[in-house]
Parts: sequence; structure tokens; C-alpha cells
Amino acid sequence: MRPIEGMSLLVTGGGTGIGAGTARYFVERGAKVTICGRRQDRIDAVAAALGPACLAVRADVASEEDRQRLLEAAVAHGGGLDALVNNAGNMLRGPITALSQAELLDVFNVNVVAAMLLSGLAVPHLAQRRGAIVYFGSVHTRRAYPGASPYAATKGALETVTKVVAAELGPQQIRVNCIVPGAVPTDLNIRAGLFTEEEHDKRMQAIAPYHALQRVGTPREIAEAIDYCVRAEWFTGQSIVIDGGLSLGISPF
Repeated sequence: MRPIEGMSLLVTGGGTGIGAGTARYFVERGAKVTICGRRQDRIDAVAAALGPACLAVRADVASEEDRQRLLEAAVAHGGGLDALVNNAGNMLRGPITALSQAELLDVFNVNVVAAMLLSGLAVPHLAQRRGAIVYFGSVHTRRAYPGASPYAATKGALETVTKVVAAELGPQQIRVNCIVPGAVPTDLNIRAGLFTEEEHDKRMQAIAPYHALQRVGTPREIAEAIDYCVRAEWFTGQSIVIDGGLSLGISPF
């Protein structure tokens, strides 16, 4: 396992939830982390709390111009790049009979296309450090939630992308893996307008018994799995399911 101290990471979607928790985890262990997001106030708050080792860059990963600017900022801040954590994403839910082409293309553009293109830009820098790329799947690829086919489809795509890109970049000693979380408090559904904060909190409480461990996860616990993906030198092309047993299909009734 490589040491964290001195590493340079770029974490997209770093203003809240898993992204913010990942930034904190690595900064506290001596890494330099660049985070991005579309909401300046959120990423600025995270960076202010973590100090000068965390750089906040306002950027939309779906923008080609923003991706280039973001990557350049991360390389300058960290003196290179050891890991790209593709955490940014959008949620889209709805019955298959009511989905529009524009909505589907938008969620695929943010969740899949943007992550792939940013990864491609990062390759020359990651190759210099024998670095790592991390994608995010979801328990939606392990359990079928009616109405969630758009989001589940993007996450299934990323799990497949992980394998192919790992095979492609292996000769350059770049490791590529995917984190598959269970229920973890984030503002993804809130941003998508699906729930209020109060409704989201109640939803987290309601889903807890469906996990074998009887609770939802935390951003820090997901960050620990990211840590392994980033630092383990003979680990690539895999999806790590870290879901407290949610994908086991346990029913509390």
C-alpha cells in the first residue's frame, strides 16, 4: 500500500456527502485534494474547513472547458496527480413510460460521459505517478428499485467502463476500480427535487433495516474503500460493494 502523505487527488462533486467526506479523509492523512462542484458556496465551505491542502474549483464536469481547467488546477495544486475520484453525478427517476430523450441524455452525459472524458484527460498525469481512477456504481445495480432505471443504467455502464478502462490502462500501470455504495446520506435526491431534507432523513431511517448491519453508511466508510482503490498497487478492474449488506436482499418483515 502506498502512503497517503504527499498524494494529489482530484475529487469531483466535493461539496457535500461522499465527495466532501473523501476530501476530509485524505487531507487529514497528508494528501493534497482538489474538489469541484457547481455550487461555489458548498465547495468553498469544505475547503475552508480543511485548510490550504484542499483547493476548491467551481466547475461543471459536463463542460469540456471546465474539465480541462479543473484538471490543470488539480495538477498545479498537487504537483501532479495520483488519483481521480469521479464522484459527481445526477439523479433521474421516473417510469419508463414517461422518460424523455433529453432527460436521459442529460443524466448519461453527467454520470457517464463526463467521467469518461475527464478520465481520458487525466491519463498522461496519472501515468507519471502510476496512479488510479475511481468510478462510482450503486446498489441500484444489485437491487431493482421501480422508477430508478435511468440512474441504474448509468451506474451499470460505469461498472462496465471500469473493467474495460482497467484493461486498457493496465500497461501504463494505471489502476481503475469502482465503488458500489449502499445507502449513504447525500443531497443527490434533494438536488434532483425528489425529496426535501426532512423527507430524505426519513427515507434514510426507513431503509436502514434493509441493511444486514441495520444502519446506513457514512461518507467516511466509503472513503476507506476509496483509500484501498487508490493505494493498493495490485488491485484493478474490480467493483467493491460496500453497502452494509443492502444488496443481500434482506427484508425486515
